[in-house]
Order: sequence, then structure tokens, then C-alpha cells
Amino acid sequence: MLRGVYFDAWFPRQHCYHPSLPPRRLRMVDDLVDYRANLLVWASMGGGSVALPYLEQEAFGAVEPRSRFYGFVNDSEFVAACQARGIKVLGIVFEAQGWEFPVELDEDESTVLALNELRGVGRSGWLGLREFSSDRYPNLWPAFETYFPGGLRNSAGEPVRDLIEECVARDIHGEPCHARWVECPDREHQCFYMDRNNPVWRTYLKAIIRIQVDAGVDGIQLDEAELPLGAMQYGACFCRDCSTGFRSYLQQLAVERRPAELAGVDLADFAYGPWLLAQGYDFQTDQQASPLFGHYYAYQCAAIERHFAELADYARSYARSRGREVLVTGNFFNLDPHYLPLAEHTDFLITEMRNTTDRQPEWFRYADAFARHAGGREVVVVENPYGGVVPEVAAALSVGRGYDRMRLSLYEAAAFGANMTVPYGSWMGAIEQDSFWAPHGLLVECQAFLADTEDLRSPVSANELAVVHSVPSSRDLIARADASDNLTNARDASVLVPYRVVTETLSRAGVPFDVVLATDGELQPDRFDAAELARYATVVLPGCWWLTHGQVTSLETYLDGGGRVVVTAEPGQNLSDEQTVRLRAHPGLTRADDADAVGLQPLGPQVAHTGDPAAGLASQLQRLPGSDAVACHLVNYGYDEEADAVTALVDVELAIRLDATSVSEARVVRPGRPEELVPVRLVDGRHTLTLSEVGVYTVVVL
Repeated sequence: MLRGVYFDAWFPRQHCYHPSLPPRRLRMVDDLVDYRANLLVWASMGGGSVALPYLEQEAFGAVEPRSRFYGFVNDSEFVAACQARGIKVLGIVFEAQGWEFPVELDEDESTVLALNELRGVGRSGWLGLREFSSDRYPNLWPAFETYFPGGLRNSAGEPVRDLIEECVARDIHGEPCHARWVECPDREHQCFYMDRNNPVWRTYLKAIIRIQVDAGVDGIQLDEAELPLGAMQYGACFCRDCSTGFRSYLQQLAVERRPAELAGVDLADFAYGPWLLAQGYDFQTDQQASPLFGHYYAYQCAAIERHFAELADYARSYARSRGREVLVTGNFFNLDPHYLPLAEHTDFLITEMRNTTDRQPEWFRYADAFARHAGGREVVVVENPYGGVVPEVAAALSVGRGYDRMRLSLYEAAAFGANMTVPYGSWMGAIEQDSFWAPHGLLVECQAFLADTEDLRSPVSANELAVVHSVPSSRDLIARADASDNLTNARDASVLVPYRVVTETLSRAGVPFDVVLATDGELQPDRFDAAELARYATVVLPGCWWLTHGQVTSLETYLDGGGRVVVTAEPGQNLSDEQTVRLRAHPGLTRADDADAVGLQPLGPQVAHTGDPAAGLASQLQRLPGSDAVACHLVNYGYDEEADAVTALVDVELAIRLDATSVSEARVVRPGRPEELVPVRLVDGRHTLTLSEVGVYTVVVL
């Protein structure tokens, strides 16, 4: 299994400056070995979005003796040192970021005296993509054509002299967009939001990949993998390539699918931006109400898969041309469904969860469903400093508090189907002047337990209950609830998403469940079928008003086989009554309220325990490979702020309904405690045992 480290290694008490990561030291490798790490994410060689010569200096640059004294190495040397210890390092490609930094140079502009953080010396200027592509500093960097013989030309055949001007995402008024979430507001630097739909930018990104592969990275991580779909938070993109691409999309629509708004409109020279402005829409205010919004979204969904695949294929083919194989992955942010087609082109998934909180089993169960839909890929999770608890936890750890909150973060992910990375100077956003570090001994303790108990985790659950996430039914509601930009990641609590209400209700009640994705079959592949549902005793459909006819048929087949379906709204309202009447009238279908934890479980709880469920105990059942064993993972969220610790539950009677019949004893595994065997008895059809103590994390193996 993957054991990742969020390896930015930014400095404490200083901004986390994108895109250039601090120099690496050999001692860091020793730390990583202590953490039992086998994968580093956001780890190496991010400077390509400053300039290719800058990236080459990161990868291969000379290290002065004074720095060698303390074990500093360049990035290619660091990669080799990690590989010697069995640790894979990913090169990070900041796809959306195009940087310009203030700089101070000597008189002949051949030496950088200060960059980003200035000293008031030498000649002032700017250093970044614009200067690189225009050969502004011939004494400092090799010429642009050194990397692109003959130069680059855009889709109109024009020579490119300014990468930012050419490749930046633009709003409806033609203004360039900035990647605000990485710009430090008290610094002069600028980060422009670049557009991967522009073939020039893709050509540039391929050059970054070549340098990283040549430097020996084990894999390529494409950050901002949905580029430029994420630019919609800034009212974009209306650059030339997005506009011509959308026009082509509309022209290729079948006549019966052509939107009514385009009746009588000549598409030969159609320009979406001016067309919207003429009708009073700015693509920012109530964006989803903009005419043709759904088609624009569909166009961008297709574009992001096509161009992500192009870069993924290029990375693999270039590495093979150099006699190597590399892994490919991307930052899939909150695992929004538009990432599903991209996942097909990865070796594993990385997600920068939108909101990092102290308790979110429901999010990890969704991540598990996403991974299963994508062919069973492993999921590596990193925390997000915006809109969550990370700054608070980091501050607590810095004064010796919050240890159990950190333990919960790592153990929760393992219990519910993912790998939560260890923070190693990880990102705290562009506003905080700090990075996220945790006490070394605490991380060693947690990682040792997770590594030593790896055989107690499995991607195959033994849960009886599944919750269907109908992507078309929830898409607009989730977009409204999560409409804030990346600087806040706020959620509008007034927008109720039935799927979220149901899964949060079940999680707070400690109910183990799986999530099953039901997509539209067009923007995302549809893999919903009766065979997948057959292993569940109950399937819950929260607010699933939109279903395909095939999904209705699968549900009917599941019901005919003895399954139970619970709906919280009339299913399949997008279909005709004739197509849904049998489903709605089926005797195996019942109705419940979104927030009714009891009504959502017609068979009663699969896992029950003494005490109040609100006390904070959550469970997950996993079938262990190569045996008939089932592991019940128990996470205790009962953190007491005053005591600064999770309150252990004592003499807990645990009852689990399983299809096994011959369990006489269970193995109990806990961090920092010797394993013990406890007797199991069958009571009212449940395997029942008594646990002397349940702390932060307990695994019961039956």
C-alpha cells in the first residue's frame, strides 16, 4: 500500500512560496525512512512555471561547498538518495501557474542578487515566464529557442514572444486571470492562471516533463489536473482557444441536441463571450444561469480529459524513449465527478480534499467509491489549509497540544479506505506565514503502526449498506453549495444536498456504508449495474431524481433478487412514468427522510455498541484478502478539548452482523498496546464481544 508524505518541505514561519520548493537535504531522507514512506507527493522540481532554465538549476545545479557541508543536494541527487531507500519521488508540474517575480540583478544582469524577497541591491526587474520567452536576460539564461528550436507558434500561426500573454486564461472581458490561492498578498509576485487548452502551453508543459524525467523522478504529478475548468471560479475562460474550441463543439452537435437559444444563430464565427455580454450575462453572477452553461461545461469536461491524457501519454512515452517507466498521477482536488475520465489515465489518485475537518468518514467513503469506479486505484490524500482545521491543528501541535487530532487524521483515512499523507513542511496557503509540520516522534509512532498493520486493511468492504451518489441529481446543488473560490473553500450551509445529508447522518450515527456512483454515462462513464449492488442488503437513493434507464433496470433487478431500496425522493423523475412505475411500486422499496438514520437502515444497525452513538465511535468493515477474516475498524472521535485527548471508551460491548457462522474469538489490535484475543458469542444473529478499551483507533479482526 502507498504510504505518502506531503513533501513540500517549506520553511516554518515563512510563506509557502509557489512554485519553487526549498533545497533538499540528505537528513530529510532519514526522516522519510523513519516515517516508513514509500511515496513523496508535491515533492520535487516545481520551478518550470518560473522558467525552464530555473527548473534545470533545481534539478542539476551546482551546490556550493558550504551547503554540501550540511548535506544539501540538488533535486536529481535527492531523487537518487530517496530511490536508494525505496522511496518514490514525484516531479510536480504546476500546470495552472505562470509566475512573475521581482528580482535584483548585478550590473550586467548575469547574476541574481535577490529574488522574490528583495534586499534593495543591484538592478531591479522582473523574472519569470515573460522574460524567459522574450529572451530578456541573455546573460542569465539560455535562449528560449535552445529549448524550442525555431520558437513556438500559436494556433493562429503567430510566433510566441510572451508565454503569459499567449497562454493565460481570460475572463469574459478579456482580462487575464490570476491563481489567487497561491499569490501571497503581502508580496509583489504575480501568478497568472494558465490555460491547458492552448497548445502552446501544452508544448511548454511537455518540456517541463522532459527535464523532470531526465532528472530521474519516479513519476509525474500533474497539479491542477482539471485545467482550465477551475478558472470558472474567476469567470473564465474566454481565451481564443477556449472560444474556438467551444464554437467547434457547438457546430458538431447533432441537430436534435442543438440548444434552443441558438435558433437562427450563425455558428460560423460564433463567439460565446460577446454573445453572453450582449444578453446581459457576465459569467460570474449566477454563473450556472448563463445560457449554454451546461454545454460549455460539457465542452470543458471533454477538453480536460483529452489534454490530461495527452500529457500523461507523453510522460510515459518520453520516459520509455529514455529507457525508463514512470508513474503518472494528478491532483484531483475534491474528486469531483468531472475527474472520473481523467482517472483512467493515472496509476493512482491524489486528492487535495477541499475541506479538511476533524471528522469526515463520509468523504473518505466517497473517495473509495471514486477509486473503485476508476478501476480500483489507490487514493493518496493531502490536507487543505483553506476552509478547514489545518491552521488550528498546526498551531496546537506547535505548543505541544493536538496530538490525538493528528492521530485521528492519519488513522481515520486508513480506517475508511485511503492513505492520509504525513505533513512535511506542507502547504499552509498563501496567507499564513508558516508551513505544516508535526512532531517527529508522533509521526513515527503513527506511521509505524499503519505500516505494521497493513495486512488489516483492504479495498473490499463487508458493509451491508450502500448509498448511491447520483452525479446528475447532485451536480448543480453541490456547485451552489461549494461556489466559493479556493481562498476560502467555504460551503453554503443553506444549500441542502440530499446525498450529503444522508452520508453525514450515517457517519454521525457510526454506520458503516459504501458509496456507489451513478453517473450520466456521457460526461462520465456509467458503471452502475445490478452485479455491483448484489452484495448489499440495502441500497439508499438520496435525492436521486435523475437516473438513466439502465440504472432503473439495474435497481429493479437488484430488488427482484431480494435487495432493499430506500429512497428519500421519487427516483428517476427525468424519465417517463412508464419507465419508472415498476421501480417506484416495488414492494422492496421504502421511503425515508434524508436525516433519519433509523429509517435508512431497514435491517437495523449492522454494527452496534453500548453507549451513545453520538459519543463519536464510527466503524468500517473490510474483508481481508486471502482469508475469510473481516476487520472492523473503529475510530473514536470523542476528543475532549479541555483534556486535549480522545476520551477512551471502557468495557464496550460490540455487536456485528456478518455472514460468518463460526467465529469464536477476535483479535484486537490497537496502537501502543499488545494484541489480545477476546471471546466472541452469537447473540440475536450478531457476533458480540467486549472490548476493555477503545481509544483513538482499534481494529477488531473476526
